[in-house]
Amino acid sequence: MELKVYYETGKMKCTFYIVDVFAQRRFSGNQLAVIINPSELSDEQMQDIAREMHFSETTFVNSAISNDNHFSARIFTPEHEVPFAGHPVLGTAFVIREEIMERPSEMIILDLKVGPVPVSYSQEIRRPSVYWMRQPIPVFGKTLDANEVALSLSLPVDTIDTGLPVEEVSTGLPFIIVPLVSLRAVQSAKINTEIYNDLIAKTDAKAILFFSKETLHPDHTLHSRMFGPYYGVPEDPATGSASGCLAAYLLRHGYFEVWPDEILIEQGYEINRPSLIRCRAEERSGEVSVEVGGSVFQVAKGELIVK
Repeated sequence: MELKVYYETGKMKCTFYIVDVFAQRRFSGNQLAVIINPSELSDEQMQDIAREMHFSETTFVNSAISNDNHFSARIFTPEHEVPFAGHPVLGTAFVIREEIMERPSEMIILDLKVGPVPVSYSQEIRRPSVYWMRQPIPVFGKTLDANEVALSLSLPVDTIDTGLPVEEVSTGLPFIIVPLVSLRAVQSAKINTEIYNDLIAKTDAKAILFFSKETLHPDHTLHSRMFGPYYGVPEDPATGSASGCLAAYLLRHGYFEVWPDEILIEQGYEINRPSLIRCRAEERSGEVSVEVGGSVFQVAKGELIVK
């Protein structure tokens, strides 16, 4: 397997890809940069590259140490490395399958800081292919004060759906899950930086996912947004990790009278990056299992001058 990195006139270059994840067409969904990462890159250089790319996340794959369908990968936001994230897993698996593997596999396992995450590939007739990841087992954290969370979103407290808790949930990366009463409330939210900073100083979760049952498209299940300024992400176009947390949360609290085979979550419309996230969740023997899926489109390939 060729490691796509070389030296020229004293400069180190490596191949990068830009893909759109959770997209229904190119130039929508959540953008991701995937760097084919030589071992010479330091943590500081990877963080600098992620800040330069300035997408929600950038991933680094070391194809030189792959083992069959296992690949080591690291994920960086513009401000921090994270142990797990949703759209980077799917987008990275897409690049590995389409560009790196000599014999594409139906299953790719990414070895992340949070542990191994399996990704499967599903070809659908007359529709874009879908990549599915099985997320780590959900962990439910503490319940938060609805008023403080509402204020952090610049919303009145009566926009919170009091039939459900405001709760921290993690499937590898924790989020504050906030149920709102209407689509209008979701669309009206704006981060209040001072209150948000006070809030996350007391929580494991540093990002907020909020949602409503009202949607823009009648065939979708939920409408959501995610704010994560702590990570250098004011608003995320599509958040697979948070959507997995949301699916687990909905299952635990009996949100639907009849549990759907698949939850379709629309996100990113407020920032002109419409996205569609597909979720499956089930509970067996008291343990919740979550899968999150979406389509991926490659939009660019290039050479990155590292030093």
